[in-house]
Amino acid sequence: MTPVPDFIVELRRAIGHAPLWLPGITAVTIRDRNVLLVKRSDNGAWTAVTGIVEPGENPADCAAREVREETGVCARALRLAWVHVTRPAVHANGDHAQYLDHVFRMDWLSGEPYAADDESTAAAWFDLADLPPMTADMRRRITLSANDDDRTVFDITPPAEPSG
Repeated sequence: MTPVPDFIVELRRAIGHAPLWLPGITAVTIRDRNVLLVKRSDNGAWTAVTGIVEPGENPADCAAREVREETGVCARALRLAWVHVTRPAVHANGDHAQYLDHVFRMDWLSGEPYAADDESTAAAWFDLADLPPMTADMRRRITLSANDDDRTVFDITPPAEPSG
């Protein structure tokens, strides 16, 4: 099971399983034409590294920290690729959450990947042209990060038509 940050444990004492709105990151680390993926211990899915931004932490610093903690790889944030809202999630312990996800293109600096904590059972490089099965949402995070376009994508919900 994914460890819960201390600040969330404290919040949960006060609000129970009620929904939390949290800042999150996805760190898409690229080396040549390969992407770093982890095999999640909770559901067996291959994904880019994800995590929760701690209070006062810069999201780009969080992305580098999460890559190091989960894979042993040193990486740095090159650019913000996508900002989006995830679907509501219900975790195994019954906690409800939704995330404002900051997807970063990370550049590999050093190290070879391994499952460095209990959040994953494996970590490995995958050719961008030959990714394992994954959700369409995760594939989009990787695609937007791996392209050479320097723009950041923002998902903007169009305003509702006035009624009446």
